[in-house]
Amino acid sequence: MQSPVTTRTGKVLGLIDETTGVYSFKGIPFAAPPVGALRWSAPQPVQPWSGVREAVRFGPRAMQLPVFGDMNFRSNGMSEDCLYLNVWTPDPSTSARLPVLVYFYGGGFVAGDGSEPRYDGAQMARRGIVALTVNYRLGVFGFFAHPELSAESTPHGSGNYGYLDQNAALVWVRDHIAAFGGDPGRVTIAGESAGSISVSAQMVSPLSKGLIAGAIGSSGSLLGSLPPVPLAEAEQMGLAFAKKVGAQSLADLRAIPADKLLEATQGMEPEEFPSAIDGFFFPKSPFAIFASGEQAHVPLMVGWNSEEMNYRALLGEREPTPKNYAAVVRGLYGDQAEQVLRLYPGATPDQVEQSATELAGDRFIAYSTWKWADEHRQTGGCPVFRYLYAHPRPPMVPEMGDAVAGLAGGVVRKSATAAKAMVMPPAKGAVHSADIEYAMGNLATNQVYAWTAEDEQVSELMQAYYANFAKTGDPNGPGLPVWPRANEGEGAEMQVMVWDVHPHVMADRDRARYTFLDPFYNK
Repeated sequence: MQSPVTTRTGKVLGLIDETTGVYSFKGIPFAAPPVGALRWSAPQPVQPWSGVREAVRFGPRAMQLPVFGDMNFRSNGMSEDCLYLNVWTPDPSTSARLPVLVYFYGGGFVAGDGSEPRYDGAQMARRGIVALTVNYRLGVFGFFAHPELSAESTPHGSGNYGYLDQNAALVWVRDHIAAFGGDPGRVTIAGESAGSISVSAQMVSPLSKGLIAGAIGSSGSLLGSLPPVPLAEAEQMGLAFAKKVGAQSLADLRAIPADKLLEATQGMEPEEFPSAIDGFFFPKSPFAIFASGEQAHVPLMVGWNSEEMNYRALLGEREPTPKNYAAVVRGLYGDQAEQVLRLYPGATPDQVEQSATELAGDRFIAYSTWKWADEHRQTGGCPVFRYLYAHPRPPMVPEMGDAVAGLAGGVVRKSATAAKAMVMPPAKGAVHSADIEYAMGNLATNQVYAWTAEDEQVSELMQAYYANFAKTGDPNGPGLPVWPRANEGEGAEMQVMVWDVHPHVMADRDRARYTFLDPFYNK
């Protein structure tokens, strides 16, 4: 019979899958519940417990609205009391000293949960890795700044509670993971979209950079995607929200029930609850930190998907004609439009579709991911491995009926489409978030798509690269196509591994696109 694992705060008893030999421990608290007076406070230590705590079900997910159609949860409801993590391990013994992979979920910092099946760590554990998913606060609960909050904190600053939750989880990993068979000196952090942005944030924060040995970023970094804003700006946004809900003070805000606060965010965008350059988690601009080489000097595996955003995101309902495309570009870029049309040409409808898709994806998330790779290869002093994920998903299964592709890789029902939901044309490339199930070995958990042998083949490739990188800081290994470093050769073009049915290496030919976009983000 399985024995409990002893942590510094108490004993936990998980489950073992007899068919795979993987142990799972779900719903382990890594910080005190951030409720009452602890709402909008840095995460506080867990109170120790006596006896044995069952760790057999996921804890509650963070407060969030049902924003994305591709999310499904196994969590125990939803609550402000959400700071729990989950561990999968092949060997919960202190002598195992296995590499560790900590995965942060995506969802625009307004949705997501560590219980989502696509992030399940069992398949990574089967490859000899201790895998974790970590919850963190979202939206108004995770990224709310206010002058009174800044005044009460030490040091002064507010607004980065979700990032501080992630940091607290990494401290928990340092202090406890050996009891689950992990090596606290071999911790790789990974994530997709907002999770990838989170990885870049933990790399630049002095609070976390000493806690990690490697980083994997999939589609996004804070060097252009949901970046932190100056604290004073974030505080003004917080004051505006307080006025909206009729709160005269911080005490009033903390007295509002969580569901009422959440309801008040209906229709608000993620940008309305930004992270802040607070002088604590972010001592200065992340661009400045990377430029001066003050980020964590760890190996980085980073990339994005070939269709991060569809041309409809740029053109809306307008037909993809050269005339319509040129008009949109001129509206966006004014006197720089001709340069954009040279970099993203649109002489024919087919070329418009391709270029508008590329421009929409670059503006959405590809630029920021490229910038991360480019900065780290120049100032990080460590290997950088860049990829492009290009394998399209297969068609949906017939049982999905009237389901169609939605924005950013999501799924929407035609019969229940909200007025603001955007239906996308069939994808020609790999859409945003499509890589997650492949990389984590969880295709079987997603029953929306009719997976094929080719999908399994691509998944096997990606899992192997992930596992090797977590173990050694290098994705290469026996039986895999050789993946050169992006930063090999002085002044050389970045080398990119294309993940597809026929994986291959290519030189990055698109640097001119990103150097053009650079001034729009790097200010």
